[in-house]
Amino acid sequence: MSTDGTTGTTGTTGTTGTTRAARKALVIGGGIAGPVMALALRGAGIEAEIFEAYETSAEGVGGTFMVAPNGLAALAAVGLAEQVGEVGQLIERMVMEDGKGGAFAELPVGGRAMRRAELYTVLQQRLREEGLPVRYGKRLVGVAESPAGVTARFADGSTADGDLLVGADGTRSVVRELIDPAAPGPRYTGLIGVGGYSAHRLEGARGRGESVHFAQGGRAFFGFWALSDGAGTAWFSNIPQPEQLTAEQARDVSQQDWLALARELHAEDLPARDILAEADAATVEVFPRLEIMPSVPHWYRDRLVLVGDSVHAPSNSSGQGVSLAVESAVELARCLGSHPDLPSALAAYEAVRRPAVEAVAAKAAVVNDQKASAGAGI
Repeated sequence: MSTDGTTGTTGTTGTTGTTRAARKALVIGGGIAGPVMALALRGAGIEAEIFEAYETSAEGVGGTFMVAPNGLAALAAVGLAEQVGEVGQLIERMVMEDGKGGAFAELPVGGRAMRRAELYTVLQQRLREEGLPVRYGKRLVGVAESPAGVTARFADGSTADGDLLVGADGTRSVVRELIDPAAPGPRYTGLIGVGGYSAHRLEGARGRGESVHFAQGGRAFFGFWALSDGAGTAWFSNIPQPEQLTAEQARDVSQQDWLALARELHAEDLPARDILAEADAATVEVFPRLEIMPSVPHWYRDRLVLVGDSVHAPSNSSGQGVSLAVESAVELARCLGSHPDLPSALAAYEAVRRPAVEAVAAKAAVVNDQKASAGAGI
């Protein structure tokens, strides 16, 4: 062992005698997976620092998603059960419908529907409470590795040193390319996401606010649920679009026109037609980049490792994107805290998580292909 307490690539030993695979991690990405990663590392006794490419934080950004029970359990593992339980609304069951007003299957869920911004705010508050810093305006451009650690280089000329660098930087991950320049990038699913809110009040069992409903309509897929405050209905449509639009192209279409398209595609679908008839165009959001990550051959290399969407982003049809991301962050921290060296910790992490996430991705891909086959492009 060298005088600074390191053992090269085999791990570190602190003054208490507890052996861990790393003492400090550089977390690249300040969205959802990155903060959870830092919190989980803190719980495992590993110092963490977050670096975000954007110049400012992302309060208020993003649409609505479901956090499934496994995701809620992962968030609880980093001490956020109470805070997460206070945002969004509980969804106890998923109801599959035929697009004509009839239901044919019901499955238990036990998750929470929430705005991305709500979870982001919860995470930012906990980071501040824990004294975990987020460095903004830090776009990663390269790394330098040595037996003693890894140095991150940023576009502004600054650097940071650690024992491990974690890529939580999304589907267009810079870290993924550094690990393997030949790694695949995200693949467009053939769908655009359009959603918003409606004043329409659902009746009967649909109106209880405890169920999310999914229906494959004649020309597009539709999802909806009653808002827990009784104010109306949240809705979304997955619209087939063979050619992927850029964010600029999506913005060039007005909210009213996107709503008009959704109304046209669901004109024969129930209850979609009635929900959309009372939808507020001012609440319409469009997500042109519904993407999926193909299987990534290399999850880690030396002192670099991937977590979240950078390595496994299933189709939105899975309802598991954010849940898998936070679950993997917690598992990576557990492996780093319980193994004496990086090779064994990172191998254990991949061995546990790869089969689980790829099974979810495979099932979601089948559903996604069914949605996209309607072919109702704009």
